[in-house]
Amino acid sequence: MLNSLIRFSLSQRLIILLGTGLLLVAGIWAYRHLPIDAFPDISSTQVQVIVKAPGMAPEEVEQRVTYPIETEVRSIPNQTVLRSITKFALAIVTVDFADGTDIYWARQQVSERIGTVLAGLPEGVEGGLAPITMPLSDVYMFLVEGEGYSTMERRTILDAMIRPRLLSVDGVADVNALGGEVESFEVRPNPNALQAYGLTIDDVIAAVERNNRNAGGGQFVHHDAVYLIRTAGQVRTPEDIAGISITSRDGVPIHIGDVGEVVVSPLPRFGGVVANGEGETVQGLVLNRRGANGRKTVEGVKAMIDVIAPTLPEGVRIVPFYDRSDLISRAVSTVELALAEGIVLVLVVLALFLANWRSALTAGLILPFTVIGAFLPMQLFGITANLMSLGGLAIAIGILVDSAVVMVENIHSQLQGSADENRIRIVARAGQEVAKPIFAGALIIVASFVPILSLTGVEGKLFAPLAATIVFALLTALVLSLTVIPVLAGMLMRSSGKIQNAAKPGQAHAVPEPDFLQRALLRVYRPSLRLALQHRWGSAIAAFVLLLGAGIVFPFIGREFLPYLDEGTMIVQFEKPPSISLEESLVLEDRLQQALIAKVPDITGMVSRLGSDELRLDPMGLNESDAFLITKPRDERESANVEELQERIRAVLMDFPGINYGFTQPIDMRVSEMLTGVRAAVALKLRGDDLDVLEAKAREIERVIADTPGSVDIFRTPLSGQGYLTVQMNPGVMSSLGLTVEDVNSLVANAVGGTTATEIIEGNRRIPVVVRYAENLRDQVEKLSDLQLRTPAGRLVRLGDVTQLKISDGPVQIQREGGRRQVVLQTNVQGRDVVGFVGELRQRIADEVMLPAGYFVEYGGQFENQQRASARLALVVPVALGLIFLILFFTFGSVRQTLLILFNVPLAMIGGVLMLALIGLYLSVPASVGFIALLGIAVMNGVVMVNHFNELREQGQTVHEAAFEGAQRRLRPVLMTAILTVLGLVPLLLATGPGSEIQKPLAWVVVGGVFTSTALTLVLLPVFYVWTEGGFKKKSP
Repeated sequence: MLNSLIRFSLSQRLIILLGTGLLLVAGIWAYRHLPIDAFPDISSTQVQVIVKAPGMAPEEVEQRVTYPIETEVRSIPNQTVLRSITKFALAIVTVDFADGTDIYWARQQVSERIGTVLAGLPEGVEGGLAPITMPLSDVYMFLVEGEGYSTMERRTILDAMIRPRLLSVDGVADVNALGGEVESFEVRPNPNALQAYGLTIDDVIAAVERNNRNAGGGQFVHHDAVYLIRTAGQVRTPEDIAGISITSRDGVPIHIGDVGEVVVSPLPRFGGVVANGEGETVQGLVLNRRGANGRKTVEGVKAMIDVIAPTLPEGVRIVPFYDRSDLISRAVSTVELALAEGIVLVLVVLALFLANWRSALTAGLILPFTVIGAFLPMQLFGITANLMSLGGLAIAIGILVDSAVVMVENIHSQLQGSADENRIRIVARAGQEVAKPIFAGALIIVASFVPILSLTGVEGKLFAPLAATIVFALLTALVLSLTVIPVLAGMLMRSSGKIQNAAKPGQAHAVPEPDFLQRALLRVYRPSLRLALQHRWGSAIAAFVLLLGAGIVFPFIGREFLPYLDEGTMIVQFEKPPSISLEESLVLEDRLQQALIAKVPDITGMVSRLGSDELRLDPMGLNESDAFLITKPRDERESANVEELQERIRAVLMDFPGINYGFTQPIDMRVSEMLTGVRAAVALKLRGDDLDVLEAKAREIERVIADTPGSVDIFRTPLSGQGYLTVQMNPGVMSSLGLTVEDVNSLVANAVGGTTATEIIEGNRRIPVVVRYAENLRDQVEKLSDLQLRTPAGRLVRLGDVTQLKISDGPVQIQREGGRRQVVLQTNVQGRDVVGFVGELRQRIADEVMLPAGYFVEYGGQFENQQRASARLALVVPVALGLIFLILFFTFGSVRQTLLILFNVPLAMIGGVLMLALIGLYLSVPASVGFIALLGIAVMNGVVMVNHFNELREQGQTVHEAAFEGAQRRLRPVLMTAILTVLGLVPLLLATGPGSEIQKPLAWVVVGGVFTSTALTLVLLPVFYVWTEGGFKKKSP
């Protein structure tokens, strides 16, 4: 079949060339329409339920909201993880589904299950499903600044003028508004005035609710004209509200203004934003829709901002501080540059080795053809152009040209040895000779990437595009090598015009005289090969010693999930005392920013987000914050690297005792939160039921973590420390007065927490009208005791007469996973590998911390991902080796020769292991992918050599002659493929842009493996071929 394909291509050259042209056009079109992002979409199918429960404490929210929702959704099929976080006035329940589950089906299932729960929630509690986003959704962040404008005015501008127009941009899922103060009209009744008129705060709320509505009255016909009837009863201003009548006494109306005041006031806040040590500001955060092109979304947002800017009030400006398109451009540029440099290096090596520009051009043309052609299946299979998919092309540059090199080198050799024979016939014969090893070699490399394509979880989503792109490119290169390359060779390559070495008896064709480079290589290689064949046992022992050495070194190589990937933007996460107020937290954050900007020259600005955001997608407490650092460009920094910058920040933060902190990055933070619910390299999840026990044992575990070498930036989720003012009811007294529990609850909720009685519509804005007592009437326990309750008999009694108010300590938040409460301890690891760190930590906790029955610790974070990836690879790598074995067996029809070629795999592993140890890298998922890639790369050289040995034996040579002569003839193509593979990776080894940290371990492993595999294959494969085919009898060639 392969021979027929080559004959057809050479006989129908015009069709082949036209088909190639169509492939190039289609590939260019596909590239221009490929979605571009920094990284692949690594989000899982996840549905979040967010419920806001104003005024409720965490334990109450857990009992009345969180637990019922968890109970309802637990029975949904394909569910993998169910976790929740419950805080003051907020519950977030997260449901993760198995990979491949349709997001819309999952949302429908969750929505149906929680419908009955939401319908039965207390009045004022509302919630639903969170928007469909992903870890890479935070694509653009900006501040709304303007001298002379208050934060309330700037927040109004963001909500009314900026956000609605940005929502119209294609690809925008939502625009999250943070910081500032949301304008509201606050009705503040005076308790003394209410008492004087015999009224309560409930009367005020009812009056506001009844007096703010327009209505329609149908149609009215007058003088043959139709008029629409409508009433205009909506209030518009604070004065309108103050004029609302509550009731009347002796015919005299009592207005709201008679018993209180109406003022413009901010809504209660659960978070804020501080910038550059200059106080509060207002921030907008653009969320990219799942599946949308991140770069196009950002471009659309920027274009819309340019349109919005002239329409803003004078002096107001939009100041961006985080732009994902910068990271996208830098990440894509990293691999595009590596791709271009790799192509240039490959072409140079081709010209040097072939010593003929026509042959080098023929082989080199496969690179642009293959790269462009690979974009078409990427478009068809929905793979975006990102760091990993384009990185796959950059990594495979040297591999892609292998098939063409073997084809062109054989054509080149036969053309140089023939003068009179028809050139097309020579090309056909030469192509047919190597078609089988080319086909088998390409299939073997494709088979070696099966384990990567089968990975699940974040590692699968991250590296599957890389493997898929390499597979697409390899298959494209295979087809082109068997069709287009022979056609181009027939058109471009020329014979030397004379026979340099006549064919020997039994040879199919003459052998050309070696060129200068070949002679130089053979002067070194021939005596080495002869020595190895003469001392076969010594060669075998030397190989065994190298394998043994690699086996000894391997256990000492550390393990981690992924190397640290520098996104270019650092986040410092702060945790202050749990009971801190929002105002004090904002002041302290401002001081932190001032200190860091003043004492760390590399930091030029900071934007800190405290507490919860408007959409409640980031449910931090008032004591927690994420500080985005704005730094100088890398080439202008005083800090040599990220680690040194972090050390300078730590030195400054030593002046702020009692504040915990940790370091992360925007994408890394979101990915960690989505996958494991935490934001660090290692997370310990202590599960149990009793909050006090969890708190005590968590403190013990925290001390063990701090004493374990390598732990930095330790975070412990606070359970206690939140102050509570508990209104303890007296059932006996309340019953005698006819008061109910709900009467007390309503008074506390309305008078202290406040109730949104109605909304005023102003254009496209909705301004809430909140009824509650003024701050100075509810800021002390004694004042709260004086709040008035009305009994069924109409009598007014003090709250303190029927209840007891006491201050106590309680939970800050309650986390749950798998139906159990938990406390999470997080730590980053510095100076050692994550797996080794967790192994030591696990043992120390088992020895030093005694957990009660029913309490246990689970380990998450990057460690959890690493363990899952290792388990998966241990399962699928043997399957890949089995596939390679079958391909080799069907190619050569011999178990002996199949096992002989597979012996190249451990030879390649030697170099990979030693390279990791030499460079000081850990065995991470990228390094493991490099080892998997070596499976196919190492075997391919063996296929080429053994196939040629067999051809020489078919021509009449002995086993020893075939091994000795065949190895020398295949020296050039084997060295070319090895050097091309290595040089194709050199740009990635030297790259410094975003994402290079992930690709370097992979590249180093392949470089080391190719080096030892090639060196040992050239020497040992002929030795073992002689043994397997000719026996162990010593005979020198």
